[in-house]
Amino acid sequence: MSYFLTGGTGFIGQNLIPELLKRRGKIYVLVRKGSEDKLKTLKGRLGSGASRIVPVTGDLTKPYLGLTPAKRKELEGKVRHFFHLAAIYDLKADAASQQAANVDGTKNAVRLAGAVKAGRFHHVSSIAAAGLYPGIFTEDMFDEAVGLDNPYFRTKHDSEGVVRKECKVPWRVYRPGIVVGNSETGEIDKIDGPYYFFKLIQKLRKTLPPWMPAVGLEGGRINIVPVDFVAKALDHIAHAPRQDGKCFHLTDPKPKRIGQVLNIFADAAHAPQLSMRFDARMFNFIPGGVKQGLMMLPPVRRIYRHVLNDLGMPPDVLNFINYPTKFDSRDTQRLLKGTGIRVPALDDYAWRLWDYWERNLDPDLFIDRSLRGHVEGKVVVVTGGSSGIGLATAMMMGQAGARVAVVARDPEKLADTVEMIREDGGEASAFVGDMADMESCDKVVADILKEMGDIEVLVNNAGRSIRRGISSSYDRFHDFERTMQLNYFGSLRMIMNVLPTMEKKRSGQVINISSIGVLSNAPRFSAYVASKAALDAFSRCASAEFSDTGVNFTTINMPLVRTPMIAPTRMYDNVPTISPEEAAAMVKQAVIYKPQRIATRLGTFAQVLHAVAPKVSEIIMNSAFKMFPDSAAAKGVKDHQAVASQEQLAFASLMRGIHW
Repeated sequence: MSYFLTGGTGFIGQNLIPELLKRRGKIYVLVRKGSEDKLKTLKGRLGSGASRIVPVTGDLTKPYLGLTPAKRKELEGKVRHFFHLAAIYDLKADAASQQAANVDGTKNAVRLAGAVKAGRFHHVSSIAAAGLYPGIFTEDMFDEAVGLDNPYFRTKHDSEGVVRKECKVPWRVYRPGIVVGNSETGEIDKIDGPYYFFKLIQKLRKTLPPWMPAVGLEGGRINIVPVDFVAKALDHIAHAPRQDGKCFHLTDPKPKRIGQVLNIFADAAHAPQLSMRFDARMFNFIPGGVKQGLMMLPPVRRIYRHVLNDLGMPPDVLNFINYPTKFDSRDTQRLLKGTGIRVPALDDYAWRLWDYWERNLDPDLFIDRSLRGHVEGKVVVVTGGSSGIGLATAMMMGQAGARVAVVARDPEKLADTVEMIREDGGEASAFVGDMADMESCDKVVADILKEMGDIEVLVNNAGRSIRRGISSSYDRFHDFERTMQLNYFGSLRMIMNVLPTMEKKRSGQVINISSIGVLSNAPRFSAYVASKAALDAFSRCASAEFSDTGVNFTTINMPLVRTPMIAPTRMYDNVPTISPEEAAAMVKQAVIYKPQRIATRLGTFAQVLHAVAPKVSEIIMNSAFKMFPDSAAAKGVKDHQAVASQEQLAFASLMRGIHW
């Protein structure tokens, strides 16, 4: 007894072949020219029995699957079972490719099966062949299918029709449900079906604690089966006597609703449960014309595409939330009775599916997380680059292969920084400039463009911080002016100088080093926080204006960093801070992911607290204001070493990273 398989190196095929190897006979597997390595890899996994697997070079889209007359003659009378598994199972695929593979490929397979006088033709179809039939779809139904507008549904239905109408040898049809990974290993080779919702679940996990209830949708029943069940059931039924001319639903007899399925996977991912679920059918009451009209609005279309793209979902997935079809599988269950072959409970193996996806298929795994991959060979400008955060950032960029333009006021420190970068194997150039002087900003940018070329990344790091209570600043209005001049106007001048080139090239990023104080409204830092808040507001406005140009703006609300800027406040020697290198790592994150904002969780919490309970936030900040006195420099007295009290240390540790 010999077998012939199309799609043998596909997902179902890789699981069916081990089952067939338990029986006698050769297994001929169709492989495209140049794809032999996939079969070779599979044989390597299967051990000694794999010697019975014979590759047959061919092509699904060619007559007789591309087999020559000589090859067809060689196989004539030898193939007892012809399994046709090859097809496109992908909602993202275009209609033409699905027609060629699913329908035309089936026609070619049927012709070949007849030419080699195969004993039986086994066609692996899909529950998609039923379309969107409203109600129970039995195994003997076919022409009753409705709602076949989707190319995948249409081609799966039509390919099954080819077998029913054109196949000259005895045939059997199998309709698997939505096939997921192996229930014992979790292994799968592509993202499909419920996997499209995994990224949403992962984002919920990162955003909310697992005990917090979340809002979700309830919809129709989604029929999920693991691939190992499909392979075992397919093998058993294929060899059962007197079943020709029948169709078998390889489905779960007790499918769960989509809300239940998502909660099972949320539990597997340790993510919040979608406890408050709205029935998606309520959206059916919105007139189609209204929904169509909304989707015609450019902002709605862009947001819709952005959200789906961010989650890795094809648009058609959302059309099946209210999936209306239930599949009767009584004939299949009758044949499997007593064999031990059954659909395992999703609750029992969902964790394996999640674990395998997160370790092997999560799209984020394939993002280039190396800084070098994003800045190598590009001109990166770092202002305030001779010390603190700027120095650590400039060194990091040089190590990643960027061409670093280091900007600072002190020529000697600037020269030392450039020398350090070059000694470390990086490329750097020094540009002396005072970011509080608008003419100096203009000259620095002009010199960089002339010497190094177009600027790809601008890190606005140069800044000034003043820690002084407002009541101690009545006669120091210049503190507010000079802080605003450097932190806001200087950074803004640099941005306005680099934007024209970035906009023209439709590429570039502006990274503004801001402060957690903008989120927490830190007392004693009114001049500093106001200047940074102005820059934050400008960046938000600019992000909206440049959203479709390829130019990105990122604000980093830095926590307290141990730099020369905080040295005058001796109390900071005793409170938790992050190092300049840790701050530079936040800049690295900004370059790689290009978010609009990067902030610590405490900073985000402080912002939310102020938004929902401003008086509570005010009381906390006032308590800190009373607890932490002005520095010696702010009081205008001789510097002395301030020893932080236990109360201050405890409060600073609790509010780690906030300026006091």
